[in-house]
Amino acid sequence: MKIIASDYDGTLNHGGIDDIKRNAIKKWRSAGNLFGLVSGRGADDLVEIPKKNNFECDFLLASNGAVILKPDGTVVSESRCDRALVKPLLEFLFEIGCNWASVHTAFRCIIDENDEERLEDEFTLATVPEIPYFNQISTILPDFEAAERVTKAVAEKFAGYLNPLQNGRCIDIVSADMNKAKGLYNLLEIAGAEYDDMITVGDNINDTHMIAEFRSYAMENAVQSIKEIADYETPGITELIEKEINRR
Repeated sequence: MKIIASDYDGTLNHGGIDDIKRNAIKKWRSAGNLFGLVSGRGADDLVEIPKKNNFECDFLLASNGAVILKPDGTVVSESRCDRALVKPLLEFLFEIGCNWASVHTAFRCIIDENDEERLEDEFTLATVPEIPYFNQISTILPDFEAAERVTKAVAEKFAGYLNPLQNGRCIDIVSADMNKAKGLYNLLEIAGAEYDDMITVGDNINDTHMIAEFRSYAMENAVQSIKEIADYETPGITELIEKEINRR
């Protein structure tokens, strides 16, 4: 048995998900292998992806590996950040140029500095509810350079407590010891699988740990830093699966 752990945005969903990709995933799983997604998206969002795109998978790792779910959305394990960090982190993000953040936990809430009409899960910094813990807090900046600046500032301010992971102009902030590689090690333990069973594929900076740690593929559209550490390059999931099925 082998396991493909695929990033979603820019990787599996590079150019959309068509029947060719669906059939490749089906072929892989029919051969007795596992296929799943490992993404920076929150659990509530990621669990809808296979349904919306009409394909089946075996596992989902949301919030950069912090939450492991079954395909039906059942939480298998999760990495929790201390609730005492919520207010200081949100205040710091707004102080250094962010105007929006999403808190991922047992529920998701949006914190926005604007005073426009809000949805049920949207709050201002002043009205954010008591949050028992969080798996990840995400924000987005105007451009890559601004995101890089904020990532470095958060890493310095919350060293030893939080790990900010940049993905283009987005930043996902998880516990200090969490990243996609750590989440996949947790998955291996849960699945009773071995290190050599894991194959990873990704395209952006927040994929760095899993690409460096396991046998890996970088998408041809990946950022250069991912290409430099991956074992192989691939134009897409279909080609990766064909190569791995034919691998001796």
